[in-house]
Amino acid sequence: MRTISPTARAPRTAFVLSGGASLGAMQVGMLRALYERGITPDLLVGTSAGALNAAFVASRPQNVATAEELAGVWRAVHRDDVFPIDARTLIGGLTNHGDHLVSDRGLRRLARRHMQVVRLEDAAIPLHLVAFDVLSGEEVRLSEGAALEALLAATAIPGVLPPVPRGDRLLVDGGVVDNTPISHAVELGAERIYVLATADPLERGIPAPPRGALDAALHAFTVLVGARLEVDLARYSTEAELIVLPAVNRHHVQPTDFDHASRLIGEALADARMALDAAERVEAVAA
Repeated sequence: MRTISPTARAPRTAFVLSGGASLGAMQVGMLRALYERGITPDLLVGTSAGALNAAFVASRPQNVATAEELAGVWRAVHRDDVFPIDARTLIGGLTNHGDHLVSDRGLRRLARRHMQVVRLEDAAIPLHLVAFDVLSGEEVRLSEGAALEALLAATAIPGVLPPVPRGDRLLVDGGVVDNTPISHAVELGAERIYVLATADPLERGIPAPPRGALDAALHAFTVLVGARLEVDLARYSTEAELIVLPAVNRHHVQPTDFDHASRLIGEALADARMALDAAERVEAVAA
């Protein structure tokens, strides 16, 4: 990884927040650990659950109190707030000809309650959300325009939540192709990138088996995007300093299980503190 001299100007810093549904709670612990050390972003890039977290902190003070406020949100969220799937919904979704399984009403309500900006460009910290255009097959970086619709687009899991029309595009969750959008941070000029993932790209262990159709779909999705992250870490290591915070899912919490937010936050906080302490010691020796 490229290093930057401590005597040089402060590097342009990005936080990149990946998707992961309920595992996005890990990022709250990571954010707190960063804020504890006075590490704040010059820009935020996120997709899926990471887009939700990025949008929350983008217009709030970059401090521990904001991380605690976000933790309260995650602890209060239940699966039915995001994925209100029961037998009736499942049967209806499978027998009709629609393009999604559940409504985005719950997610829209959650976003409205906690977003503090109407337009993306109004965010105090530049906010960039990554979606995917199913018509052109292209990644789309949303940096301006209606914030709520951009957030719904960046979190619209294909087949589960409805795609969002935006001009001549039809947008879904950017995690489809780029679940940890490091490339966008590099394109935006970031020199130091803190990667807040929700899965360890180098983890080779066998996870717990998915317990249902939605779990299985999200698990397959996670495996595919994890491979992309590993490639991107190697590809962009010469373009910017990459600091990957540990994302250890010790208890194999499923992405659709929202009952373990406190545990995920606490463990991610402890892991991030240790990782950042180790990085500081390395920098001190190098200096």
